[in-house]
Amino acid sequence: MLFLKHSHRKLHKLGLDCRKTLNIELGILPILSKQGGQPRNVQPFSDEDASIETMSHCSGFSDPASFTEDGPEVDEEATQEDLEYKLKGFIDLTLDKSAKTRQAALESLKSAFSSKILYEFIMERRMTLTDSIERCIKKGKSEELCAAAGLACLLCVQMGSGIESEEIFKTLGPVLKKIVCDGTASVQARQACATCLGICCFIVTDDITELYSTMECLESVFTKAYPRDRDTNGVSSTPSTVLHISALLAWTLLLTICPMNEVKKKIETHLHKLPSMLSCDDVNMRIAAGETLALLFELARETDADFFYEDMELLTEKLRALATDGNKHRAKVDKRKQRSVFRDVLRAVEERDFPTETVKFGPERMYIDCWVKKQTYDTFKEILGSGMQYHLQSNDFLRNVFELGPPVMLDAATLKTMKISRFERHLYNSAAFKARTKARSKCRDKRADVGEFF
Repeated sequence: MLFLKHSHRKLHKLGLDCRKTLNIELGILPILSKQGGQPRNVQPFSDEDASIETMSHCSGFSDPASFTEDGPEVDEEATQEDLEYKLKGFIDLTLDKSAKTRQAALESLKSAFSSKILYEFIMERRMTLTDSIERCIKKGKSEELCAAAGLACLLCVQMGSGIESEEIFKTLGPVLKKIVCDGTASVQARQACATCLGICCFIVTDDITELYSTMECLESVFTKAYPRDRDTNGVSSTPSTVLHISALLAWTLLLTICPMNEVKKKIETHLHKLPSMLSCDDVNMRIAAGETLALLFELARETDADFFYEDMELLTEKLRALATDGNKHRAKVDKRKQRSVFRDVLRAVEERDFPTETVKFGPERMYIDCWVKKQTYDTFKEILGSGMQYHLQSNDFLRNVFELGPPVMLDAATLKTMKISRFERHLYNSAAFKARTKARSKCRDKRADVGEFF
Protein backbone atom coordinates (compact mmCIF):
# COMPACT_ATOMS: atom_id res chain seq x y z
CA MET A 1 0.00 0.00 0.00
CA LEU A 2 2.84 2.42 0.90
CA PHE A 3 4.57 1.56 -2.36
CA LEU A 4 1.41 2.44 -4.33
CA LYS A 5 1.03 5.80 -2.55
CA HIS A 6 4.69 6.64 -3.19
CA SER A 7 4.35 5.65 -6.85
CA HIS A 8 1.28 7.83 -7.31
CA ARG A 9 3.00 10.88 -5.80
CA LYS A 10 5.85 10.50 -8.28
CA LEU A 11 3.48 10.00 -11.18
CA HIS A 12 1.56 13.16 -10.28
CA LYS A 13 4.77 15.12 -10.87
CA LEU A 14 5.62 13.29 -14.07
CA GLY A 15 2.25 14.00 -15.68
CA LEU A 16 -1.22 12.66 -16.32
CA ASP A 17 -0.20 10.41 -19.23
CA CYS A 18 2.15 8.36 -17.08
CA ARG A 19 -0.51 8.06 -14.40
CA LYS A 20 -3.04 6.71 -16.91
CA THR A 21 -0.51 4.14 -18.09
CA LEU A 22 0.22 2.79 -14.61
CA ASN A 23 -3.44 2.90 -13.62
CA ILE A 24 -4.31 0.63 -16.52
CA GLU A 25 -1.54 -1.76 -15.56
CA LEU A 26 -2.68 -1.81 -11.93
CA GLY A 27 -6.31 -2.31 -12.90
CA ILE A 28 -7.46 1.04 -11.45
CA LEU A 29 -10.01 3.02 -13.50
CA PRO A 30 -9.41 6.78 -13.76
CA ILE A 31 -12.77 8.60 -13.42
CA LEU A 32 -13.06 12.37 -13.72
CA SER A 33 -14.24 14.12 -10.60
CA LYS A 34 -16.76 16.94 -10.77
CA GLN A 35 -14.45 19.34 -8.94
CA GLY A 36 -11.90 20.76 -11.32
CA GLY A 37 -11.97 17.80 -13.69
CA GLN A 38 -9.10 16.05 -11.88
CA PRO A 39 -9.10 12.27 -12.19
CA ARG A 40 -9.73 10.21 -9.11
CA ASN A 41 -8.79 6.53 -8.78
CA VAL A 42 -11.69 4.12 -8.35
CA GLN A 43 -11.24 0.38 -8.01
CA PRO A 44 -13.40 -1.41 -10.62
CA PHE A 45 -16.35 -3.51 -9.50
CA SER A 46 -15.72 -7.20 -9.09
CA ASP A 47 -18.43 -9.81 -9.42
CA GLU A 48 -18.47 -10.23 -5.64
CA ASP A 49 -18.78 -6.64 -4.48
CA ALA A 50 -20.57 -4.97 -7.40
CA SER A 51 -24.01 -5.13 -5.85
CA ILE A 52 -22.89 -3.84 -2.44
CA GLU A 53 -20.69 -1.08 -3.85
CA THR A 54 -23.27 0.20 -6.32
CA MET A 55 -26.24 0.07 -3.99
CA SER A 56 -24.35 1.91 -1.27
CA HIS A 57 -24.63 5.09 -3.33
CA CYS A 58 -28.42 4.82 -3.30
CA SER A 59 -29.08 3.76 0.28
CA GLY A 60 -31.39 6.74 0.78
CA PHE A 61 -33.26 6.48 -2.52
CA SER A 62 -35.78 3.89 -1.36
CA ASP A 63 -37.21 6.11 1.36
CA PRO A 64 -38.45 9.54 0.22
CA ALA A 65 -38.81 10.60 3.84
CA SER A 66 -35.04 10.48 4.16
CA PHE A 67 -34.83 13.67 2.10
CA THR A 68 -36.90 15.63 4.64
CA GLU A 69 -35.48 14.47 7.97
CA ASP A 70 -34.53 16.97 10.64
CA GLY A 71 -31.06 18.38 10.24
CA PRO A 72 -29.09 21.28 8.81
CA GLU A 73 -30.30 22.82 5.56
CA VAL A 74 -28.70 21.36 2.45
CA ASP A 75 -27.98 23.08 -0.84
CA GLU A 76 -30.67 21.48 -3.02
CA GLU A 77 -28.97 22.43 -6.28
CA ALA A 78 -25.69 20.82 -5.22
CA THR A 79 -27.52 17.74 -3.97
CA GLN A 80 -29.36 17.41 -7.28
CA GLU A 81 -26.11 17.74 -9.22
CA ASP A 82 -24.50 15.08 -7.05
CA LEU A 83 -27.48 12.76 -7.58
CA GLU A 84 -27.43 13.24 -11.36
CA TYR A 85 -23.67 12.64 -11.41
CA LYS A 86 -24.15 9.30 -9.65
CA LEU A 87 -27.04 8.35 -11.94
CA LYS A 88 -24.91 9.03 -15.02
CA GLY A 89 -22.37 6.60 -13.61
CA PHE A 90 -25.06 3.95 -13.06
CA ILE A 91 -26.32 4.39 -16.63
CA ASP A 92 -22.77 3.80 -17.88
CA LEU A 93 -22.46 0.71 -15.67
CA THR A 94 -25.50 -0.90 -17.34
CA LEU A 95 -23.10 -1.58 -20.24
CA ASP A 96 -20.43 -3.19 -18.05
CA LYS A 97 -19.10 -6.64 -18.89
CA SER A 98 -19.91 -8.00 -15.43
CA ALA A 99 -23.50 -9.25 -15.09
CA LYS A 100 -23.54 -8.46 -11.36
CA THR A 101 -22.38 -4.91 -12.00
CA ARG A 102 -25.09 -4.37 -14.62
CA GLN A 103 -27.74 -5.79 -12.31
CA ALA A 104 -26.58 -3.63 -9.37
CA ALA A 105 -26.65 -0.54 -11.61
CA LEU A 106 -30.20 -1.37 -12.76
CA GLU A 107 -31.35 -1.82 -9.16
CA SER A 108 -29.79 1.50 -8.16
CA LEU A 109 -31.55 3.28 -11.01
CA LYS A 110 -34.81 1.64 -9.96
CA SER A 111 -34.38 2.91 -6.40
CA ALA A 112 -33.72 6.44 -7.64
CA PHE A 113 -36.59 6.47 -10.16
CA SER A 114 -39.08 5.19 -7.59
CA SER A 115 -38.21 7.79 -4.96
CA LYS A 116 -37.58 10.97 -6.98
CA ILE A 117 -39.13 12.82 -9.93
CA LEU A 118 -36.37 13.00 -12.55
CA TYR A 119 -38.31 13.97 -15.68
CA GLU A 120 -35.79 16.42 -17.19
CA PHE A 121 -32.78 14.21 -16.46
CA ILE A 122 -34.51 11.17 -18.01
CA MET A 123 -35.84 13.13 -20.98
CA GLU A 124 -32.29 13.92 -22.10
CA ARG A 125 -31.19 10.27 -21.75
CA ARG A 126 -34.35 8.30 -22.53
CA MET A 127 -32.97 6.71 -25.70
CA THR A 128 -29.75 5.67 -23.94
CA LEU A 129 -31.77 4.17 -21.09
CA THR A 130 -34.12 2.41 -23.51
CA ASP A 131 -31.20 0.89 -25.41
CA SER A 132 -29.55 -0.28 -22.18
CA ILE A 133 -32.81 -1.84 -20.94
CA GLU A 134 -33.41 -3.56 -24.29
CA ARG A 135 -29.89 -4.98 -24.28
CA CYS A 136 -30.25 -6.28 -20.71
CA ILE A 137 -33.64 -7.87 -21.47
CA LYS A 138 -32.37 -9.56 -24.63
CA LYS A 139 -29.00 -10.79 -23.36
CA GLY A 140 -29.28 -10.82 -19.57
CA LYS A 141 -30.08 -13.82 -17.41
CA SER A 142 -33.17 -14.12 -15.24
CA GLU A 143 -32.27 -11.72 -12.40
CA GLU A 144 -30.80 -9.07 -14.68
CA LEU A 145 -33.79 -9.34 -17.00
CA CYS A 146 -36.21 -8.88 -14.07
CA ALA A 147 -34.33 -5.76 -12.93
CA ALA A 148 -34.37 -4.34 -16.47
CA ALA A 149 -38.12 -4.98 -16.83
CA GLY A 150 -38.75 -3.24 -13.50
CA LEU A 151 -36.67 -0.25 -14.64
CA ALA A 152 -38.67 -0.09 -17.89
CA CYS A 153 -41.90 0.25 -15.85
CA LEU A 154 -40.43 3.09 -13.79
CA LEU A 155 -39.06 4.78 -16.91
CA CYS A 156 -42.58 4.95 -18.38
CA VAL A 157 -44.05 6.10 -15.05
CA GLN A 158 -41.52 8.95 -14.98
CA MET A 159 -42.19 9.95 -18.60
CA GLY A 160 -45.99 9.66 -18.34
CA SER A 161 -48.35 9.22 -21.27
CA GLY A 162 -46.87 10.97 -24.28
CA ILE A 163 -44.85 10.56 -27.45
CA GLU A 164 -41.69 9.73 -25.47
CA SER A 165 -43.36 6.80 -23.69
CA GLU A 166 -44.80 5.60 -27.00
CA GLU A 167 -41.29 5.48 -28.47
CA ILE A 168 -40.06 3.50 -25.46
CA PHE A 169 -42.95 1.03 -25.75
CA LYS A 170 -42.48 0.61 -29.51
CA THR A 171 -38.89 -0.42 -28.83
CA LEU A 172 -39.49 -2.67 -25.81
CA GLY A 173 -43.01 -4.00 -26.50
CA PRO A 174 -42.08 -6.62 -29.13
CA VAL A 175 -39.15 -7.86 -27.00
CA LEU A 176 -41.37 -8.19 -23.91
CA LYS A 177 -44.10 -10.04 -25.83
CA LYS A 178 -41.58 -12.46 -27.28
CA ILE A 179 -40.27 -13.40 -23.82
CA VAL A 180 -43.77 -13.65 -22.28
CA CYS A 181 -44.78 -16.18 -24.94
CA ASP A 182 -41.45 -18.01 -24.93
CA GLY A 183 -41.92 -21.32 -23.13
CA THR A 184 -38.17 -21.88 -22.92
CA ALA A 185 -37.52 -18.68 -20.91
CA SER A 186 -37.45 -18.83 -17.11
CA VAL A 187 -40.76 -18.35 -15.27
CA GLN A 188 -39.37 -15.39 -13.31
CA ALA A 189 -38.28 -13.63 -16.51
CA ARG A 190 -41.65 -14.19 -18.18
CA GLN A 191 -43.44 -13.03 -15.03
CA ALA A 192 -41.46 -9.76 -14.89
CA CYS A 193 -42.03 -9.14 -18.61
CA ALA A 194 -45.78 -9.78 -18.29
CA THR A 195 -46.07 -7.19 -15.52
CA CYS A 196 -43.90 -4.72 -17.44
CA LEU A 197 -45.93 -5.26 -20.62
CA GLY A 198 -49.20 -4.54 -18.84
CA ILE A 199 -48.00 -1.41 -17.01
CA CYS A 200 -46.23 0.13 -20.02
CA CYS A 201 -49.23 -0.52 -22.25
CA PHE A 202 -51.54 1.01 -19.61
CA ILE A 203 -49.46 4.20 -19.67
CA VAL A 204 -49.30 4.30 -23.50
CA THR A 205 -52.99 3.92 -24.38
CA ASP A 206 -53.40 5.90 -27.60
CA ASP A 207 -53.19 2.92 -29.97
CA ILE A 208 -56.27 0.74 -29.36
CA THR A 209 -54.92 -1.96 -31.68
CA GLU A 210 -51.79 -2.30 -29.56
CA LEU A 211 -53.95 -2.48 -26.43
CA TYR A 212 -55.98 -5.40 -27.83
CA SER A 213 -52.83 -7.14 -29.07
CA THR A 214 -51.20 -6.89 -25.63
CA MET A 215 -54.31 -8.23 -23.91
CA GLU A 216 -54.42 -11.21 -26.27
CA CYS A 217 -50.77 -11.94 -25.49
CA LEU A 218 -51.52 -11.94 -21.74
CA GLU A 219 -54.70 -13.99 -22.24
CA SER A 220 -52.75 -16.67 -24.05
CA VAL A 221 -50.70 -17.09 -20.86
CA PHE A 222 -53.17 -17.05 -17.96
CA THR A 223 -55.90 -19.04 -19.76
CA LYS A 224 -53.56 -22.03 -19.60
CA ALA A 225 -54.37 -22.12 -15.89
CA TYR A 226 -58.05 -22.83 -16.64
CA PRO A 227 -58.93 -26.52 -16.06
CA ARG A 228 -59.63 -28.37 -19.29
CA ASP A 229 -62.33 -30.48 -17.70
CA ARG A 230 -65.24 -28.43 -16.34
CA ASP A 231 -66.03 -31.08 -13.73
CA THR A 232 -62.58 -30.80 -12.14
CA ASN A 233 -62.92 -30.11 -8.42
CA GLY A 234 -59.61 -28.31 -7.96
CA VAL A 235 -56.68 -26.77 -9.79
CA SER A 236 -53.18 -27.80 -8.79
CA SER A 237 -50.50 -25.14 -8.71
CA THR A 238 -47.47 -25.52 -10.99
CA PRO A 239 -44.15 -23.68 -11.31
CA SER A 240 -45.91 -21.48 -13.88
CA THR A 241 -48.63 -20.38 -11.44
CA VAL A 242 -46.77 -17.16 -10.53
CA LEU A 243 -46.59 -16.34 -14.25
CA HIS A 244 -50.34 -16.95 -14.65
CA ILE A 245 -51.05 -14.65 -11.69
CA SER A 246 -48.93 -11.81 -13.10
CA ALA A 247 -50.46 -12.18 -16.56
CA LEU A 248 -53.99 -12.18 -15.10
CA LEU A 249 -53.37 -9.06 -13.00
CA ALA A 250 -51.74 -7.22 -15.93
CA TRP A 251 -54.67 -8.18 -18.17
CA THR A 252 -57.16 -6.97 -15.53
CA LEU A 253 -55.35 -3.63 -15.34
CA LEU A 254 -55.67 -3.18 -19.11
CA LEU A 255 -59.34 -4.19 -19.00
CA THR A 256 -60.06 -1.10 -16.87
CA ILE A 257 -59.18 1.20 -19.82
CA CYS A 258 -60.93 -0.79 -22.57
CA PRO A 259 -64.01 0.55 -24.39
CA MET A 260 -67.30 -0.78 -23.00
CA ASN A 261 -68.09 -2.95 -26.02
CA GLU A 262 -64.74 -4.75 -25.58
CA VAL A 263 -65.34 -5.06 -21.83
CA LYS A 264 -68.64 -6.86 -22.53
CA LYS A 265 -66.88 -9.35 -24.82
CA LYS A 266 -64.20 -10.10 -22.23
CA ILE A 267 -66.79 -10.55 -19.48
CA GLU A 268 -68.77 -13.01 -21.59
CA THR A 269 -65.57 -14.97 -22.30
CA HIS A 270 -64.04 -15.14 -18.83
CA LEU A 271 -66.73 -14.65 -16.18
CA HIS A 272 -67.82 -18.31 -16.36
CA LYS A 273 -64.26 -19.65 -16.38
CA LEU A 274 -62.60 -17.61 -13.63
CA PRO A 275 -64.55 -19.21 -10.71
CA SER A 276 -62.69 -22.47 -11.40
CA MET A 277 -59.47 -20.70 -10.31
CA LEU A 278 -60.94 -20.21 -6.83
CA SER A 279 -60.21 -23.90 -6.19
CA CYS A 280 -56.49 -23.56 -6.91
CA ASP A 281 -54.25 -24.72 -4.06
CA ASP A 282 -52.13 -21.54 -4.39
CA VAL A 283 -53.49 -18.76 -2.14
CA ASN A 284 -52.20 -15.95 -4.38
CA MET A 285 -53.97 -17.42 -7.39
CA ARG A 286 -57.22 -17.68 -5.42
CA ILE A 287 -56.91 -14.05 -4.33
CA ALA A 288 -56.03 -12.81 -7.84
CA ALA A 289 -59.01 -14.69 -9.31
CA GLY A 290 -61.33 -13.37 -6.57
CA GLU A 291 -60.31 -9.75 -7.04
CA THR A 292 -60.62 -10.09 -10.84
CA LEU A 293 -64.15 -11.50 -10.41
CA ALA A 294 -65.12 -8.57 -8.19
CA LEU A 295 -63.79 -6.14 -10.81
CA LEU A 296 -65.61 -7.95 -13.64
CA PHE A 297 -68.90 -7.79 -11.73
CA GLU A 298 -68.34 -4.09 -11.08
CA LEU A 299 -67.70 -3.38 -14.79
CA ALA A 300 -70.61 -5.60 -15.86
CA ARG A 301 -73.03 -3.69 -13.64
CA GLU A 302 -71.71 -0.37 -14.96
CA THR A 303 -72.50 -1.44 -18.53
CA ASP A 304 -75.83 -3.04 -17.58
CA ALA A 305 -77.62 -2.11 -14.35
CA ASP A 306 -79.77 -5.26 -14.63
CA PHE A 307 -76.82 -7.60 -15.16
CA PHE A 308 -77.68 -11.18 -14.20
CA TYR A 309 -75.24 -14.03 -13.57
CA GLU A 310 -76.68 -17.51 -13.92
CA ASP A 311 -74.47 -19.35 -11.44
CA MET A 312 -74.69 -16.68 -8.74
CA GLU A 313 -75.71 -19.08 -5.98
CA LEU A 314 -72.85 -21.49 -6.64
CA LEU A 315 -70.35 -18.62 -6.88
CA THR A 316 -71.46 -17.00 -3.61
CA GLU A 317 -71.15 -20.37 -1.86
CA LYS A 318 -67.54 -20.65 -3.02
CA LEU A 319 -66.77 -17.08 -1.99
CA ARG A 320 -68.39 -17.53 1.42
CA ALA A 321 -66.40 -20.71 2.01
CA LEU A 322 -63.16 -18.88 1.20
CA ALA A 323 -64.16 -15.92 3.38
CA THR A 324 -64.60 -18.26 6.37
CA ASP A 325 -61.91 -20.82 5.52
CA GLY A 326 -60.60 -22.67 8.56
CA ASN A 327 -58.65 -25.42 6.82
CA LYS A 328 -55.95 -26.63 9.24
CA HIS A 329 -53.67 -27.69 6.40
CA ARG A 330 -53.17 -24.07 5.29
CA ALA A 331 -50.81 -21.56 6.87
CA LYS A 332 -52.37 -19.08 9.31
CA VAL A 333 -51.00 -16.08 7.40
CA ASP A 334 -52.50 -17.35 4.14
CA LYS A 335 -55.88 -18.01 5.76
CA ARG A 336 -55.97 -14.57 7.37
CA LYS A 337 -55.07 -12.82 4.12
CA GLN A 338 -57.55 -14.90 2.13
CA ARG A 339 -60.45 -14.35 4.52
CA SER A 340 -59.87 -10.59 4.54
CA VAL A 341 -59.87 -10.34 0.72
CA PHE A 342 -62.83 -12.65 0.12
CA ARG A 343 -65.04 -10.89 2.65
CA ASP A 344 -64.70 -7.81 0.44
CA VAL A 345 -65.14 -9.84 -2.76
CA LEU A 346 -68.31 -11.45 -1.39
CA ARG A 347 -69.74 -8.04 -0.48
CA ALA A 348 -68.95 -6.78 -3.98
CA VAL A 349 -70.65 -9.72 -5.71
CA GLU A 350 -73.67 -10.06 -3.38
CA GLU A 351 -74.32 -6.54 -2.17
CA ARG A 352 -72.59 -4.40 -4.86
CA ASP A 353 -70.63 -2.78 -2.03
CA PHE A 354 -66.97 -1.75 -1.69
CA PRO A 355 -65.23 -0.90 1.60
CA THR A 356 -63.74 2.54 0.98
CA GLU A 357 -60.05 2.91 1.79
CA THR A 358 -58.25 6.18 2.53
CA VAL A 359 -54.70 6.84 1.37
CA LYS A 360 -52.89 9.79 2.96
CA PHE A 361 -49.90 11.48 1.33
CA GLY A 362 -48.62 14.80 2.63
CA PRO A 363 -51.54 17.15 3.24
CA GLU A 364 -53.79 15.29 0.78
CA ARG A 365 -56.06 12.26 0.91
CA MET A 366 -57.26 9.89 -1.78
CA TYR A 367 -60.32 7.67 -1.41
CA ILE A 368 -60.26 4.26 -3.07
CA ASP A 369 -63.96 3.56 -3.51
CA CYS A 370 -64.14 0.94 -6.28
CA TRP A 371 -62.34 -2.19 -7.51
CA VAL A 372 -61.05 -0.47 -10.65
CA LYS A 373 -59.29 2.16 -8.57
CA LYS A 374 -58.00 -0.46 -6.12
CA GLN A 375 -56.53 -2.59 -8.90
CA THR A 376 -54.77 0.44 -10.39
CA TYR A 377 -53.44 1.63 -7.02
CA ASP A 378 -52.18 -1.83 -6.02
CA THR A 379 -50.35 -2.23 -9.35
CA PHE A 380 -48.43 1.04 -9.11
CA LYS A 381 -47.77 0.58 -5.40
CA GLU A 382 -46.15 -2.77 -6.23
CA ILE A 383 -43.61 -1.18 -8.57
CA LEU A 384 -43.06 2.11 -6.70
CA GLY A 385 -42.93 0.63 -3.20
CA SER A 386 -42.27 3.24 -0.52
CA GLY A 387 -42.06 5.92 -3.23
CA MET A 388 -45.79 5.65 -3.99
CA GLN A 389 -46.77 8.52 -1.69
CA TYR A 390 -44.07 10.79 -3.12
CA HIS A 391 -45.23 10.08 -6.68
CA LEU A 392 -48.88 10.66 -5.75
CA GLN A 393 -47.84 14.11 -4.54
CA SER A 394 -45.60 15.07 -7.45
CA ASN A 395 -46.09 12.80 -10.50
CA ASP A 396 -48.43 14.44 -13.01
CA PHE A 397 -49.25 11.15 -14.72
CA LEU A 398 -50.34 9.36 -11.53
CA ARG A 399 -52.28 12.39 -10.33
CA ASN A 400 -54.11 12.39 -13.65
CA VAL A 401 -54.86 8.64 -13.39
CA PHE A 402 -56.36 9.04 -9.91
CA GLU A 403 -58.01 12.41 -10.76
CA LEU A 404 -56.11 14.33 -8.08
CA GLY A 405 -55.59 17.49 -10.13
CA PRO A 406 -52.32 19.41 -10.42
CA PRO A 407 -49.71 18.97 -7.65
CA VAL A 408 -50.32 21.01 -4.50
CA MET A 409 -47.54 23.58 -4.13
CA LEU A 410 -46.55 24.28 -0.53
CA ASP A 411 -43.99 26.82 0.65
CA ALA A 412 -41.13 25.92 2.97
CA ALA A 413 -42.82 27.46 6.03
CA THR A 414 -45.97 25.36 5.57
CA LEU A 415 -43.96 22.19 5.09
CA LYS A 416 -41.98 22.92 8.25
CA THR A 417 -45.13 23.31 10.35
CA MET A 418 -46.56 20.05 8.95
CA LYS A 419 -43.43 18.00 9.59
CA ILE A 420 -43.34 15.95 12.78
CA SER A 421 -40.04 15.88 14.65
CA ARG A 422 -38.21 12.63 15.34
CA PHE A 423 -38.85 13.01 19.09
CA GLU A 424 -42.62 13.39 18.57
CA ARG A 425 -42.65 10.35 16.29
CA HIS A 426 -40.75 8.39 18.94
CA LEU A 427 -43.26 9.36 21.64
CA TYR A 428 -46.21 8.43 19.42
CA ASN A 429 -44.71 5.05 18.49
CA SER A 430 -43.87 4.28 22.13
CA ALA A 431 -47.42 5.05 23.26
CA ALA A 432 -48.91 2.95 20.46
CA PHE A 433 -46.56 0.06 21.31
CA LYS A 434 -47.54 0.14 25.01
CA ALA A 435 -51.27 0.21 24.21
CA ARG A 436 -50.89 -2.67 21.74
CA THR A 437 -48.88 -4.72 24.25
CA LYS A 438 -51.49 -4.24 26.99
CA ALA A 439 -54.35 -5.24 24.67
CA ARG A 440 -52.52 -8.36 23.52
CA SER A 441 -51.55 -9.30 27.08
CA LYS A 442 -55.22 -9.33 28.13
CA CYS A 443 -56.10 -11.62 25.21
CA ARG A 444 -53.19 -13.92 26.04
CA ASP A 445 -54.26 -14.15 29.69
CA LYS A 446 -57.77 -15.19 28.66
CA ARG A 447 -56.45 -17.84 26.29
CA ALA A 448 -54.09 -19.13 28.99
CA ASP A 449 -56.97 -19.57 31.47
CA VAL A 450 -59.01 -21.55 28.95
CA GLY A 451 -56.02 -23.68 27.93
CA GLU A 452 -55.37 -24.93 31.48
CA PHE A 453 -58.42 -27.20 31.34
CA PHE A 454 -57.06 -29.19 28.38
